[in-house]
Amino acid sequence: MTDSRSPLSLRLAAGAGLVFLHLPLLFIILYAFTTEENSYEFPPPGYTLKWFGVAWNRPDVWNALSLSFRVALMSTAVALVLGTLAAAALSRTRFFGREAISLLLILPIALPGIITGIALRSAFHQADIPFSYWTIVLGHATFCIVVVYNNAVARFRRLSPSLMEASMDLGADGFQTFRYVVLPAIGTALLAGGMLAFALSFDEVIVTTFTAGQQQTLPIWLYDQLIRPRQRPVTNVVAVIVILVTALPILAAYYFTREGENIAGSGK
Repeated sequence: MTDSRSPLSLRLAAGAGLVFLHLPLLFIILYAFTTEENSYEFPPPGYTLKWFGVAWNRPDVWNALSLSFRVALMSTAVALVLGTLAAAALSRTRFFGREAISLLLILPIALPGIITGIALRSAFHQADIPFSYWTIVLGHATFCIVVVYNNAVARFRRLSPSLMEASMDLGADGFQTFRYVVLPAIGTALLAGGMLAFALSFDEVIVTTFTAGQQQTLPIWLYDQLIRPRQRPVTNVVAVIVILVTALPILAAYYFTREGENIAGSGK
């Protein structure tokens, strides 16, 4: 019998890498409970829940949080519609230029965010579009569509065309086929893609900087607080909220897609 375990050195290296990546998050959580207001003394001189109450009562935190939620929800909705339609068109049909269109769809997430932000800002300026909630949504939708598209197109390619043909042979129209055959098969992929898109939109900084004008989403609020500190533990409390809001959808997306190989008709 062979030992299927990884070498000890590889396991130690993987563990060290995980510690390096996640230890700063633990410090953020730790300093959200410190009694010290103006410094990051370690270990903290004491622990308190005071800063959670302070953050709760600050209108600027609520305004930024509300804007981030609204932008993330709308960007995700736009991405789900456009990303799913693009995935259906490019995975089920063949035409000249299909690969070029696919490349253009995934390009926004491959490009540095600053390039996307500059391009969007220039486009809004040329079109004389004032900065608003909708300019942020459009900016976030550019990369959220990619996330949904990648999830949906992979699931579409594993969905057997014979299932849709059988449905329509039995008298179902296009809408019924989509509702009863296609949507159940791709539903978890869309749910996972939507959750990832929401998480990406909620904590986006660079593109938001170029499309928000004077508005502040929660990540922009955090960045502003780091430059001009005011009650530093409150910044850590808000950072903990961002960690939770972004980590939970990512974990849920992983849960919903880990069984993605078992698609009805994928082996036919």
